[in-house]
Amino acid sequence: MWTNTFWKQALERALKTFAQAALALLAGDGIGVLDVNWGDVASVGALAAVASILTSVVSAPAGESDSPSLVELPTSDPASRR
Repeated sequence: MWTNTFWKQALERALKTFAQAALALLAGDGIGVLDVNWGDVASVGALAAVASILTSVVSAPAGESDSPSLVELPTSDPASRR
């Protein structure tokens, strides 16, 4: 959990989660881009991103040490890491 790789992957997941939550809010409301309350969108996205980071931190002990994933990749086959 204390590697740059872990935090880069966790940040990537958080940014994707932010975008997904914001898009879901925009699409769910069925309103136009000009009519949306961007403060609410940012707030929902930020909360989702924080939840993603916390999930990555909680998952750290279960998976590989430099990954926020719960899944451990097999080490016997180098091709499986692609």
